[in-house]
Amino acid sequence: MQAPRERVERLLAAAQEVASDEAVHRALVASTGLSPEGVNLALHRYLERDPPEEEIAKLVASATPVSLVRVILSANVLIAPLRALAVACAGSPRVSVKPSRRDPVLARELVRRAPDLGITLLDDANVAEIREGEIHVYGRDETIEEIRREAQTGVRVRGHGAGMGVAVVTSAGDLTDAAARLAGDVVVFDQRGCLSPRLALVVGDAARALAFGEQLDGALEEWATQVPRGVLSEDERRDGARYEETMRFVGRALGGSGHVVGVAGEGGALVIAPTGRHVHVMPVPDLDAARSALAPIRALVVALGTDAEQEVTEALGFDGRVRISPLGEMQKPPFDGPVDLRG
Repeated sequence: MQAPRERVERLLAAAQEVASDEAVHRALVASTGLSPEGVNLALHRYLERDPPEEEIAKLVASATPVSLVRVILSANVLIAPLRALAVACAGSPRVSVKPSRRDPVLARELVRRAPDLGITLLDDANVAEIREGEIHVYGRDETIEEIRREAQTGVRVRGHGAGMGVAVVTSAGDLTDAAARLAGDVVVFDQRGCLSPRLALVVGDAARALAFGEQLDGALEEWATQVPRGVLSEDERRDGARYEETMRFVGRALGGSGHVVGVAGEGGALVIAPTGRHVHVMPVPDLDAARSALAPIRALVVALGTDAEQEVTEALGFDGRVRISPLGEMQKPPFDGPVDLRG
């Protein structure tokens, strides 16, 4: 039987194969709705094919040994199955996975290319049949709660539900640099991941927030020439149109080729922009005000990007469950366990 680290490394080897397969690329474009350039960006810059040795060791060390793990995946981020299966394989030699019906491509390919791991592919979750081990659920909060109700007594359900990213630009931050870095975080996966930033708090007055919004608009426009936005779902299109209309009425809406940057005025309300390359920019007078502004959505925040990590971390008081990183690196967390540390 393979040791936990050997299982994880075998899965990473399968990911290397998947990333270089053009047929997989085409299948992912069809299943995810991302542009071909968006899929290429995800697989070659963000898929964790060759993480540092110390990060693999940390992931394995953090896993709880259990008799079996059943993984239930969502379709939000195309690379998510790799980390989810690595966490499961680090904890148990008996793993089964139910891929998302909308986007089963990567999960199925990883399992197919690592047959020696013995991972079982499932068409249905079949939660009630599990009488030992753990169930790892990625997806909507409602789905997680439903599975918790169905799970047998003694079976632990680890849920990784809805979350979002927030950017904080301090008063000393360079707006051009911060906007360029944040744009890169927004573009990846067309902003569908729980680490994707959808709100940017800018320390300063409304004029400074507007200046940042204009820089971000330009940076996203430049990205669109390299990595065009993919196809949005009907819900995403509707939510995006509603957000843009609202911001044109109560603030400013800056738009380009497949994105909208909404900029709130002085005293404007906190708004969570929808996915699909929409970002809400809001001025705050200081970091204390930023902490107060985030209070209503604090439980949703799983990633924080900033131009001053230590200062912002101390001021906002987030605990170790929130990924904190420099702007531009929000979508590249260490390969040390689940992306959503709340689980």
